[in-house]
Amino acid sequence: MKKILFTATVLASINTLYAQEPADALRYSWYAPGGSARIQAVGGAMGSLGGDITATFMNPAGLAFYKTGDFILSPAYRLGNTKSSYLSRTEKEKAQKFTWGTTGFVIGGGDGRGNVRNAAFSIAYNRTADFNSKVLYRGQNNQSSFSQKFLEEIAKNGDRDANVVSSSVDPNDPRFNYNYTFGTSLAFNTYWIDTVGGSTNGNFQFQSRSANLLSSGLLQQNSLTTSGGIDEIALGLAANIQDKLMFGGSFGVPILHYKKENEFLEADPTTNFNNHFNYGMFNESLTTTGVGINLKAGLIYKPAEFWRVGLAIHSPTLYSLTDRYESSITADVEDGHGATTDYSKDYNNGEPSKFKYSYTTPYRVIGSISYVIREIQDVTKQRGFLTADVEYINYKASSFSPDAETNTDQGTKNYLKQLNKAVDNAYKGAFNFRAGGELKFTTVMVRLGAAYYGNPYKDIHGEKGSKLNLSGGLGYRNKGVFVDLTYVHSLNKDVHFAYRLANAPYFGANLKNSASNILLTVGFKI
Repeated sequence: MKKILFTATVLASINTLYAQEPADALRYSWYAPGGSARIQAVGGAMGSLGGDITATFMNPAGLAFYKTGDFILSPAYRLGNTKSSYLSRTEKEKAQKFTWGTTGFVIGGGDGRGNVRNAAFSIAYNRTADFNSKVLYRGQNNQSSFSQKFLEEIAKNGDRDANVVSSSVDPNDPRFNYNYTFGTSLAFNTYWIDTVGGSTNGNFQFQSRSANLLSSGLLQQNSLTTSGGIDEIALGLAANIQDKLMFGGSFGVPILHYKKENEFLEADPTTNFNNHFNYGMFNESLTTTGVGINLKAGLIYKPAEFWRVGLAIHSPTLYSLTDRYESSITADVEDGHGATTDYSKDYNNGEPSKFKYSYTTPYRVIGSISYVIREIQDVTKQRGFLTADVEYINYKASSFSPDAETNTDQGTKNYLKQLNKAVDNAYKGAFNFRAGGELKFTTVMVRLGAAYYGNPYKDIHGEKGSKLNLSGGLGYRNKGVFVDLTYVHSLNKDVHFAYRLANAPYFGANLKNSASNILLTVGFKI
């Protein structure tokens, strides 16, 4: 399916039928993991802490600290603000959402004797990633037009026949280009792009009506709304060996749902009603759904009374995904007929196009260390802790592959091979850092934390990104009941390209997102 390729220049002019893009590889792997309010308050640094259900998703060895059981619920609220800068103009948007944090139960037990002192089992839910956001940016561009992407596509394919470009030839005709029906044909049929006067069919040249007005500076606006997330259900199991070594593993089933609604508008800034262009508008809708599987394994070792060190490895997640995609173009070229619209679904029996494929995320390695104040077996007498994690993720290791049952043609394989090369060229490995601490005053706990997620981009065309979380919270524990309240302030930087061109300048919008996250965890011993 046809779609704007945001992330890698190498794909700027590829002729493809698919809705996958290099940005998907980052979206489904570059995120700050969720957790209970307690763990979020200390920056998410819990790789060597244990004693929290979040261990199921970070380092399952931490479950081995349970000698009884917990049941917890974690409702959460998120308010996000995005500031976008594009061609020297700044815009702001807001998005808010109620969600659930880590929820589930842990059951632990053992006689405290022998080599295996105790073991624990967990069933838990976690919102691994949240895609809810709104982005708006606009500016005046005198360097390029959105419509030039369609001209580049025609030129790359060497098409000179208007019937082929308009997709009016029989679909069984070998010249029929299914890709055109998601953008280029729509632009041609609404006259956003047109033939050059004086040429004849079979030898046509094509032009953009809006690109002819670049000297005036085209008004451009992009509005992007995304929703959904990755919700993971996992089973964890861990064992405690002589209160010295804890090891564990978990099996996760992440459920992915992503929806994008995008509207790009390009308009004539003048009051001239006779220059053959008023505006062109491209709309697209993409829904991605699917399920994956993954494994996590880890250990925690206590080299001395007050110290804990941890190591966890997360396998790649293997997803089976389905995209449903449709687009439309509306244009007014001041020909006396007003605005006209053409829809991609009209070329697909009135339905959105559907494509199944597989996606594999990068692996993760987490090393961690904790210092526990008054490390003794009776946790009620512990007075706090300091903890830190270092995580490595090789983002360029993400990969797409065809669905074994429905997409085995060579064209699909060739496209996804090029897409994987684009991912490799666009991204790199990065380190993430998390740290925090807790002080305990009998039944009340005070917590602070921070997390920094490094830049995953190779910076080919000004792409840079980072995430910073600052957090704090309070906790209460008494008579088997506990309540934790946390506030996390997130500061994210990213970049977004509405289109890319091979033969003309194009620009990205710099995005700064700040989000307020409030998490409440309520639980009791079982």
